[in-house]
Amino acid sequence: MRELNLYAKVEHLLGIEEATEALYDLYHSELEEYKVTTLLDVGCGRGGFMERMISDGIVCKGVDLSQVMVDECQAKGLDAVCMDAKEVTGSYDAIVSIFDVLNFMDEKTLVAFLNAMAERLNDNGVFIADINTLYGFSEVAEGSMSRDSEEESLIVDATFENDKLDTVFTLFEKQEDCRYVKYQETIIQYFHKIKIFQKLEKLRLVEKQTFSLYDREDKTLLIFKKR
Repeated sequence: MRELNLYAKVEHLLGIEEATEALYDLYHSELEEYKVTTLLDVGCGRGGFMERMISDGIVCKGVDLSQVMVDECQAKGLDAVCMDAKEVTGSYDAIVSIFDVLNFMDEKTLVAFLNAMAERLNDNGVFIADINTLYGFSEVAEGSMSRDSEEESLIVDATFENDKLDTVFTLFEKQEDCRYVKYQETIIQYFHKIKIFQKLEKLRLVEKQTFSLYDREDKTLLIFKKR
């Protein structure tokens, strides 16, 4: 099981539904300022944001590295594929990467990804993403938690050090014979300084706003235009 698929498997135990909807509201509000008819959702998850935008008449495509997530999108009739976003073809009025997607990339991968997204934007196109702040990593994300249900038990241990968050997900899943199967993966996220985004070759950072999702100033919204 790949780490992104394990995350998909335990997402319902993390209690992030309210935060996800708050982010959807924020992105939807920001996109209302632009003339958007086509949208690419990178890291589309289960397709909740695409569903919202489709209801506004916008043509949406989603990509995600988790086949579990993509399968759920496709079951809803959404246009989603499991692939690296840099391999996507076509062009779009807007591209979004919602809920820490950029933090899952190291700096070299991040810059290559952002330049590739610029090439997928139409003229005057907009790219919007959110990242964790230093406070968000060190004071909000770091730590331990556990969640249990009748059929499964999840333990999450996150350590932030040297601008990197290592999060170990350990899942115990009950089987039909009442024994438990253990799954464990480590997901790595990276803290990115704003100066990285100010030096991009193909995207211009036009706005950044820090906001509170879980706690004070734990997230930053980044809005880019194509150079």
